[in-house]
Amino acid sequence: MTISIDQRIAEEIGVSQHQVTAAVGLLDDGATVPFVARYRKEATDGLDDTQLRHLEERLRYLRELEERRAVVLDSIRSQGKLDDELEARINAADSKARLEDIYLPYKPKRRTKAQIAREAGLEPLAELLLGEPDRDPQTAAAEYAAPDAGVADAAAALEGARAILVERFTEDADLVGELRERLWSRGRLVAAVREGREQDGAKFSDYFDYSEALTELPSHRVLAMFRGEKEEVLSLTLQPEDDENSAAAPAAPGPYERAIAARYGIADRGRPADRWLGETVRWAWRTRVFVRLDIDLRMRLWQQAEDAAVGVFAANLRDLLLAAPAGTRPTLGLDPGLRTGVKVAVVDATGKVVATDTVYPHAPQRRWDEALAALGRLVREHGVELVAIGNGTASRETDKLAGELVKLIGAGKLTKVMVSEAGASVYSASAYASRELPELDVSLRGAVSIARRLQDPLAELVKIDPKSIGVGQYQHDLSETKLSRMLDTVVEDCVNGVGVDANTASVPLLSRVSGISSAVAQNIVDHRDANGPFTARSTLSRVPRLGPKAFEQAAGFLRIRGGDPLDASSVHPESYPVVHRIVAATGGDVSSLIGDTGRLRSLRPAEFVDDGFGLPTVTDIIAELEKPGRDPRPEFATASFKEGVEKLADLQRGMILEGVITNVAAFGAFVDVGVHQDGLVHVSAMSKSFVSDPRDVAKPGDVVRVKVMDVDTERKRISLSMRLEDDPEGGERGARGGSGNGGARGGGGGGRKDGSRSRKGGGRREDRGGSAGGSADGAMAEALRKAGLDKGIG
Repeated sequence: MTISIDQRIAEEIGVSQHQVTAAVGLLDDGATVPFVARYRKEATDGLDDTQLRHLEERLRYLRELEERRAVVLDSIRSQGKLDDELEARINAADSKARLEDIYLPYKPKRRTKAQIAREAGLEPLAELLLGEPDRDPQTAAAEYAAPDAGVADAAAALEGARAILVERFTEDADLVGELRERLWSRGRLVAAVREGREQDGAKFSDYFDYSEALTELPSHRVLAMFRGEKEEVLSLTLQPEDDENSAAAPAAPGPYERAIAARYGIADRGRPADRWLGETVRWAWRTRVFVRLDIDLRMRLWQQAEDAAVGVFAANLRDLLLAAPAGTRPTLGLDPGLRTGVKVAVVDATGKVVATDTVYPHAPQRRWDEALAALGRLVREHGVELVAIGNGTASRETDKLAGELVKLIGAGKLTKVMVSEAGASVYSASAYASRELPELDVSLRGAVSIARRLQDPLAELVKIDPKSIGVGQYQHDLSETKLSRMLDTVVEDCVNGVGVDANTASVPLLSRVSGISSAVAQNIVDHRDANGPFTARSTLSRVPRLGPKAFEQAAGFLRIRGGDPLDASSVHPESYPVVHRIVAATGGDVSSLIGDTGRLRSLRPAEFVDDGFGLPTVTDIIAELEKPGRDPRPEFATASFKEGVEKLADLQRGMILEGVITNVAAFGAFVDVGVHQDGLVHVSAMSKSFVSDPRDVAKPGDVVRVKVMDVDTERKRISLSMRLEDDPEGGERGARGGSGNGGARGGGGGGRKDGSRSRKGGGRREDRGGSAGGSADGAMAEALRKAGLDKGIG
């Protein structure tokens, strides 16, 4: 019996079917995941946003599968070939790949050799030789020679019969499915350098002679090898598992040929047709089946690697968007530059631009004192409390200038912070920036963005295409549709998780609120510009095109401060009656109840449940009243870069530094220690205990202390450790069988415990464990340096 989409999703995520059915109904009715997760818990029995996102993705896939299934059934039915058994197999297909396997024999295609042979009357010959191998092929084929039908002689007849059998083997859905899974579980991807590309393809040198099991390949290595193939540096081949029988007798059938033969009862028993049938099997495997599986498994490798890379990007983007905001404090933004000068912008506590300038403290002008005086004047005039310094070219030189500015103003009165400027140039040149800051030159808009993203990273970064923020791995190789869809969901979840002030939010920020389109967001801004700030959530209904449905979706995520305290909380207006009943039961008013932990924790939520609002909603309401409008983001903290450590040459092994994590990849974390070059903490050096996912230990924006383990000045690579007791001179921990991840991986030899192998011997440095030797200076470290934004393969 075919199960429904709802039932299948329910089984996959481990919930009841009625929960899935309720969620699907809400989503189909236009509800967003944040809204359903937060305000429709009774309907879905508490499905959270992670479950709902998975449900949404699987719903999309399975509906696409059903649409394709209908097309396949109609196609085969129109050919008059659809019987009950075939229809049942098609209806039972649980993936797109399986469906296409079944459809292949019936899929309209160009005339093949097998079709031509059938038209020439050779199918009986193929059936005869397959079913009666004691018949002599030449003798049997001679009877089918028909020059008028294009079959010149017995040899031509045998060639046609072979084409028919090869096509049959290739289009056997069950057989191909079994061989595909066997090859996936036992095969290897082998990389080799193309002749003459050793020098200009040096960035892929780790893969010049490399092999690893398909099931062991992490996403970053898959993407690196495919990039190397795309750039015509590497040749990639799929290698089936080694076969002892084939090694002993190279001409003997391999395991895949034996599987095909067994499927059709073909065996070499010395009968006249056995050799011919065996050659047919070998021909089918080598020219058709393996070629098809090679394409299929390359695609599977790519899709899995792509999914993992998109996941890394999404996770890092979420951490960046939810980074601690410095808050409503006047801020000086510095966009560093050398010849063109340092662009300066001062924004007030609300983010409004109040002053701009350009100073030239660095070479070639070297007007240091003049720049310092100009900045000091701006700080005093506008009561600046924070200095945000972009981390691009000349950032360390500008950071030194800011350090002198802090001394000039007075310790404790001014704080300088290095800020990622990724995407600032994209914002500066965007159409939105032109509308938002029409009076400013493009070069100055970047300084404004840098200042604002320190005040509130989320509010500023939503103005930039997520792909331009640069916190992923190989984002330029990924599916535009898949990446955009994932990143859009991340931004949506972050914005709605934090909440948005309806009276200060920009159009891009408002457009990420549940239920609000870009057009409605613009209408909200236009309405408040024309009529003044909103005084209550109810007044949002006056905004053109913000109808009841949009209001229902958005209201709980919009904050309006200064009026009814409930309007500044995440309590949805539809739930205000519950609050009023709670107030009536406890005495006083809403204002006195809010924040009164003792009174609120003494309540029994079940006493306020009714037909409209269940226990989950009432529990959430009481929790929100305790800390209304609370921001889920962490407290603001800054890293202090070490004085005198400003460039790569200043680093020494054994130094302990404070830095900021800029990016987390599948194999470790990148840390800015203030020398213009991020260092890498390999996953094996992130903790004393085993770390399977670097994100369990570190997130972008975290302030960490690290030890310098190795510095390669020539290649501009820094190896760091978060295990401060590690000894840089202690040798390769992985080779010594040390603790943590390092001890789990072999440091030498031709084979490695993680399943990969370099045929020249010696493990790749990127994966060799150990704090000292694990310098992570392989192609992937270079690839992902600076989150894939710099030159190289990232």
